[in-house]
This record gives sequence, C-alpha cells and structure tokens, in this order.
Amino acid sequence: MKKLIFTCLFGLFSLMGLWAQQTVNGEVKDENGTPLVGVNIVEKGTSNGTTTDFDGRYTIDVANGATLVFSYIGYQTTEQAVAGQGTINITMSEGLQLDEILVVGSRSLKRTSTDTAVPVDVIDVAEVATQSGRIEVNELLQYAAPSYNANKQSGSDGADHIDPATLRGLGPDQTLVLINGKRRHQSSLINIFGTRGRGNTGTDLNTIPVSAIKRIEILRDGASAQYGSDAIAGVINIVLKDGTDKVSGFVSYGAYNTDTGVDTSDFAADNYGVWNTDGFRLDTEKDGNQIGDDKSFDGGSVKAGVNYGVGFLDGGYVNLTTEYVSKNKTLRPGFDFRKGFGEASIDGFNFMVNANVPLSDNTNLYAFGGRNFRDTDAFAFTRNGGARVIPSIYPDGFTPRITSNITDNAVTGGIRTELGNEWNVDISNTYGKNNFHYFIKGTLNASLQ
Repeated sequence: MKKLIFTCLFGLFSLMGLWAQQTVNGEVKDENGTPLVGVNIVEKGTSNGTTTDFDGRYTIDVANGATLVFSYIGYQTTEQAVAGQGTINITMSEGLQLDEILVVGSRSLKRTSTDTAVPVDVIDVAEVATQSGRIEVNELLQYAAPSYNANKQSGSDGADHIDPATLRGLGPDQTLVLINGKRRHQSSLINIFGTRGRGNTGTDLNTIPVSAIKRIEILRDGASAQYGSDAIAGVINIVLKDGTDKVSGFVSYGAYNTDTGVDTSDFAADNYGVWNTDGFRLDTEKDGNQIGDDKSFDGGSVKAGVNYGVGFLDGGYVNLTTEYVSKNKTLRPGFDFRKGFGEASIDGFNFMVNANVPLSDNTNLYAFGGRNFRDTDAFAFTRNGGARVIPSIYPDGFTPRITSNITDNAVTGGIRTELGNEWNVDISNTYGKNNFHYFIKGTLNASLQ
C-alpha cells in the first residue's frame, strides 16, 4: 500500500513539473528579414539558454511566466515575455552604439615580423637590454622570446656553469644557432644531471657579447623548415653589428637585497660563530672562504662593454667589441647553515670582431669571430658528518664547490659574390672550439688523514 501511495505522489509531482514548463520556438531576423545565426537566447534570471541555428531558428524549454532575453553583437538587446506563447518571432534592430571596448596594453616590445609569410621574431637587442637589465644573451632571450627557456640551475653539476637552453620545449641540441647566417658550434658540456636537456649538448650563447649583437632573429615552424632536422625546434640567427665611426658603450650594476628576518647573531652562535660557510672546516678557517655573516645582500653583477667600428673603401668595415662580466653568487639556503643554494658566480671576458672587405661592386670578403674566457664557481651538495668524510678532518661534514674554466673560440671567413643576374655564390669555412675544465674546491682528500 505504501509503495502504491509513493508511486502516485511521484507521478503527481512529475505531472506538475511538466505543467510548469513549456516549449517555445521561433525565428530571429534582422530588420531586412535576414535570419541571424548565433543569437544568444537566455531565460532571464537563469542559466537556461540556447542559440539560433543557421536558419535563425531556436527551441527552448522555459517556465511559465518566463521572460526571454535576445542578445547579439552589433544589435540592441531585446526582452520578450513568454505569457503562454508557444511561438515567438523576434526582429532585432541594429545597435546605435557598440558595447564598451577594453584596450589591453603591454610593455613588451614588438618582436614578430607581421609582413612575412612565415613566423619570424626579430629582437632588437639594444632596446631589450636597456629595458630588462639582463646581462647575458640567454637571459635576454628568456625575457623577450616566448617558449625560450634558459633558467639558472643550482647544484646541477655542469648546468650551473652553462645554461641548458630550450626552444619550444625541445632539446637544446634541436635548435640550430647561426651567427650572421653561419652555423655556431656547440659547447663541450653534455647535460647528464637531472636538469633540462638531459643527454643533450647545446650551444652556449653566453659566449657571445651582448654589445656585439645588432639583432636576433628566431625562425619557427615553416620558417625553419629549409634547415632540415637540425632545426626541429627552430633557428636562432644572431646578426652582429656592422656600424662604423660610432662608439657605443655601457656600464651596469645590479644586486639583490632583502631582510632575512632571522637573528643572525643567535643563529651563528650555534654554529661556531659562523652564519654561513662555503667548503671549509667549521671550527677553523683551514680550507676555503667564509661567505659572510649576513647574506641579505648578494648576487651583485657588473657589466661593461664597448663597441666601435672603422669604415674603409666603399662599404668596408671592421667592427670591434669587448665586454667584461662579473657576477657574484646568489645565496638562498634553508636553515641548514652549511647548505649553499643559488646561482654560480661568473667572471668573464668577451672579444668579438665583424669585418667586411669589398673587392668589387658585387664581391665581398667577410670574416667574423671571437674569443671568450669565463671562470665560474657554484655550490655542490653538502656532505654531512660521518665516517665517510673522515671525522678527524671534517667532524661536521663539508660543502664542496664546483668551479670551472671555460674558453670558447670561433672564427668564420668567406667570400660572397654574384654570377650573372641569377646566381648568388657564398663560399665560407667556420672553425669553433669550446673547452670546459672542472675544478673541485673545498672537498675531501682522504690521504690527508
């Protein structure tokens, strides 16, 4: 009996729900009688809605006493009460004014060439360097070019010293790097640690002085197809400066400062009076250097560069660039005072030359190249105290440092000419070499026991 009563009540409420709903259909046209496609139709005060089809028709189920709201871009919004009507046809009038327009601004410089048939980004290095404050090529591209990633690493072996850079998420060795249209050699470092580009050998763009670069062109998709499998991720072409009779130079300095929020005197008192250490025995200053009592101010970087070009003959030039970069470590440790974490320090010098000698109206000799020296110093993993680290030498463990000496040399020479009116001939040869030497400091030598 209870089941029968429940069934009857359920059916009654269902019928009441059906009686409270009705189906409305119709057409929506403009003042000329043309059906409007995609008009939004919403039951006022609800999320119940639909849109018109290709013939301007619609169908919607609404509650009794509902009001329909018709809206369309460029037309005045119209409301129509259902009032029991099964068919409602609407003629929409053109709006007297458009809806509010929001303009979104950006401080980013225009970089994409919109007058080419293929995607090409052209980056004016001088403007980007001035606005961003970046001192290395990888940092500039990370700032200016979408999908280019070259973040600094810490505790990542060789990746602390040569940034593993990627374009469009692909491996570092899948981006073809050119200098004045000629292939640039790769670095001697194979990324084998758990960082970006593991198993790849990329090109170290930081060996190229920013002061020597006129612009950077990034070719993607169809623009890089002509270069084949070497350019799966794309092509980066660095165009060197060729100006004459003009001296340009700059000097910059930057650093980071913050309040650590820690009472350094109390913290240091628990650690032999030392706030932070870098690879030396904690109870003496036997081996290494002290980072400092308070590292709330670190990462100071200095960069100075000068560029000058000399012109000769008719269109000939020799453009020279020299640049010095010095960058201190950044220290971002946790409260284990012995563990160093942050960017490596850099001390480097760059030299670059770009020359062109006209032999005739359509024949030119050209040459360009440079040399880079760079010394780096990075943190390594802390070795905790124990039998493995010889307690008599390092009773509390030690924090070694990985340092490196990097040299990079490159030179390109060639001749460019025209044969008749249909052939362009370019014969060139490129030599490049990169040396990466590891040195370990503040480490353990078991033979000292």
